[in-house]
Amino acid sequence: MQHRTVADLMTHAVVRVRRDTPFKEIVELLAENGITAVPVVDELDHPLGVVSEADLLRKCSARTDPSSATPVPHLEAWERAKAEGARAEELMSAPAVCARPEWTVVEAARLMALRNVKRLPVVDEADRLKGIVSRGDLLRVFLRRDDAIRDEIEHDVLRGTLGLAPSDVAAEVHEGQVTLRGTVEVPSLIPIVERLCRDVDGVVSVQAHIGFRVDASRTSAGTA
Repeated sequence: MQHRTVADLMTHAVVRVRRDTPFKEIVELLAENGITAVPVVDELDHPLGVVSEADLLRKCSARTDPSSATPVPHLEAWERAKAEGARAEELMSAPAVCARPEWTVVEAARLMALRNVKRLPVVDEADRLKGIVSRGDLLRVFLRRDDAIRDEIEHDVLRGTLGLAPSDVAAEVHEGQVTLRGTVEVPSLIPIVERLCRDVDGVVSVQAHIGFRVDASRTSAGTA
């Protein structure tokens, strides 16, 4: 079983800006390219941070609006600095939280969740920008065809990893939801089958209707 990697899913042609790119040019780049954020890089193409729509929107939200009944929220010093920023280096969220091309979807998703970010610049061994991967990119694994998921479960997991015969357990897949039917030797194998199938890219859920041929507790008692 092989998880898809960041390199499989990332955007390779990355729109990027320099430290001194002005506010308005960043807004124009986002609009022209239909994106919501850009990485900020130095002269060696090393990511320094990311400027997102949320970073830019602080300039609007921090303004006083006499006609509004909604009070202006209190801003921390760093928020005021961003609201007053005019260049990428003043606006960006830094440091950049980056991924590597060889990472799996699981690794990238965990880092996004841990750091509460929506995208990760992807860097090579020299920390040069090679792509960018977003939450939406990672979710593309759930667009896998049902037959591709079923084939991976049956050939790689059930037959390859677990060594089960085709007559032991079969898999049905509909809209990424997996149903397993069959019989295994011992009950302790059932949760292992479920976990390995759940780990296949594109699987939404797993239901196991699996029986067992040998009661391990009785066998142990009889041997004793």
